Amino acid sequence: MVRTLTILVVLLGFAVGTASAQAVDARAALQAALKAMGGTDLKTIQISAAGWSSRIGQTYGLEEDWPHFEVANYTRVIDYDTKSSREDYTRRQGTYSPQGRPPMPEEHVTAILSGGYAWDIQGTTPVPFTRLYLDGVPWADLRELELALTPHGALKAGLAAPSATAISLPIVGMSDFGLSQYGRKVTIVSFPLLGKYKMNVTIDDRNLVELVDTWIPNPIYGDMDYEMRYTQYKDFSGVKFPQQLHVHHGDPRLNPAHNYYEYKVSEVKANVPVPAIPVPDTVRNARLAPVRVESQKLADGVWSLGGGTHNSMLVEFKDFLTVVDAPNNEARSLAVIAEAEKLVPGKQIRYLVNTHHHMDHSGGLRTYLSQGTTIVTHESNKDYYMKIPFYPAPWTLEPDRMAMFNPMYMISRRPAPIETIAGTAGQNATYVVTDGVRVLQVFHVQDMAYELGDPSYRQANHSQDMLMAFLPKEKILFNADLYSPPAQGAPQTAPTASMRTLYQNMLKNKLDVAQHVPAHGRVGTNDEFVTTVSKSNRTN
Repeated sequence: MVRTLTILVVLLGFAVGTASAQAVDARAALQAALKAMGGTDLKTIQISAAGWSSRIGQTYGLEEDWPHFEVANYTRVIDYDTKSSREDYTRRQGTYSPQGRPPMPEEHVTAILSGGYAWDIQGTTPVPFTRLYLDGVPWADLRELELALTPHGALKAGLAAPSATAISLPIVGMSDFGLSQYGRKVTIVSFPLLGKYKMNVTIDDRNLVELVDTWIPNPIYGDMDYEMRYTQYKDFSGVKFPQQLHVHHGDPRLNPAHNYYEYKVSEVKANVPVPAIPVPDTVRNARLAPVRVESQKLADGVWSLGGGTHNSMLVEFKDFLTVVDAPNNEARSLAVIAEAEKLVPGKQIRYLVNTHHHMDHSGGLRTYLSQGTTIVTHESNKDYYMKIPFYPAPWTLEPDRMAMFNPMYMISRRPAPIETIAGTAGQNATYVVTDGVRVLQVFHVQDMAYELGDPSYRQANHSQDMLMAFLPKEKILFNADLYSPPAQGAPQTAPTASMRTLYQNMLKNKLDVAQHVPAHGRVGTNDEFVTTVSKSNRTN
């Protein structure tokens, strides 16, 4: 097969020296690096490491990094010829702040890729994936990309690609990361993966892979960067491998959250025996769960819209509709919009209340904005939303409605339809949606860590921009991630700091609640909620 070579200049945001970039032979560059790194005859590899990883998309505020948790006893075995991989590790909260979430419980994780299929193992049971990773990319694609993102895997993937391009250029100013710096030359090789994704591999003047990055579809970031940085190379019995793996996952334009994980490698073994990993029938036959919306009438003109992992609430007004929360992605939003039209034909959705910025609760916002719905959110989110998810940049991997029919808010005189709620500690910030008869109150949830009297409850609010929506006449309260009633027949859960924060906000705002509509799980009664919270003496 003839592999084509074209010229592509990739700057990757670095400053280029006075010498111009020069096209080079991509295949020769990949082969030279593979030889220098001891990978020419490398068939399998085993890596041992430890460090930390992150909960992507779950920051307490927009100034923090992704919340970290500890990773111990990490082992990964890769068979490059069969494109299979097995990762085993222990994850736990460790000394890292959970940033308003329950601490990560200690548990063993086994992650598998084999034969183009991906699954996890719990105990001895294979667990197939029925959802997309971060509501954007199939898990099998993700793990095949992650195999190709490894240092030797990147070189092998480039050599196997139907086409590749390469340039050589000087790079200046990477001293903060320990990568090539001070005018040293690097070679950047670019090639396609899986017929859909693209990859850049940066090889330094020692023929070592320093940087590998690709992009995956994501409902917040669009083409979301996935970057591996490899430093502190060591010779492990003839195979050169980095001792530090530092990974970025996000978008550098505004949101500082981007550090995915960092592992310190302690041991590398080459060409270890790797047993074949058969694909279980439960995995082979698994399919993505269909997007399904199930409506539950709560009062006249009020419905809970469930049927998936996340719920929304639909409220009918005289001349319009309001939806609370736009979770997951566009597929979910389109299904909710269709259900709203079925329940209340002919009325437009004028307002969408966004409870908070976490990816799983804001991934469907673009769909509503693209049709002119006004987004109601906390003031701290507006700049972030305008410059990241609402920015009219091309979404090449998974174009959505806004990418195809972008309302030109950014360049027209009419501003984007976004209404904000102010709110800091001690303020009862409120936004009201009304038609003169029905009233929907939207409150900024105050973090009650100090009122709860225990410093361990720092960031008990789950997210500093958290909003809750209340219908005073119907006595219905919608909350996201602060309280979810247990499944029918299940025992009551222990009270959490987030539950206590919700309760304190109810008291502070004098809310007379009868029904709780959570973003996750079933609708519950306030009597049930109060009984749960009252297990603690920190409720007043």
